[in-house]
Amino acid sequence: MFWFKTVAASLVLSVLMISPAVEAASRQEIDAKVKAALDTFYETTAAGRELAGKSVAMLVFPDVVKAGFGIGGEYGEGALLRNGRTSGYYSIASASIGFQFGAQVKSEIILFMTSSALNGFLSSDGWEAGVDGSVALATLGAGGEIDTQTAQQPIIGFIFSNKGLMYNLSLEGAKISEIAR
Repeated sequence: MFWFKTVAASLVLSVLMISPAVEAASRQEIDAKVKAALDTFYETTAAGRELAGKSVAMLVFPDVVKAGFGIGGEYGEGALLRNGRTSGYYSIASASIGFQFGAQVKSEIILFMTSSALNGFLSSDGWEAGVDGSVALATLGAGGEIDTQTAQQPIIGFIFSNKGLMYNLSLEGAKISEIAR
């Protein structure tokens, strides 16, 4: 049984970590998916739209695939937007160990609310959430408003699907790297 789990875990990680790098999406594909994810995000939360309008830049990962069978991983590609224009392409990846089984696709948006937070991200060689910068995950309270403490943070993250904002998830440990094009 142990060998089966080891082989299955290796297969999951190989699919998530290696194959996206080999078959990376084109700039046009990423741009189209980013636009669609932003449209969904703006429909989901007016407060998120307002914060995005105040941000210095936003990092949008439209399709982050997470899968696991004891050992799991996730991978996605996206774009950094500054003043509404793409200024770079990035990947997000992480691995995890623990009780998990299944797969899901989610979208992630990271808002850089200050120039210093953005500069810290841009000057890193592979930025890791929770290590190189703390990301405050936004949740909606009564009336669809974002907690005022969260709204004042330098880096704010949103995780959502086509069904709305997702809760009890984390960006901690996710490594974000620029995609060489």
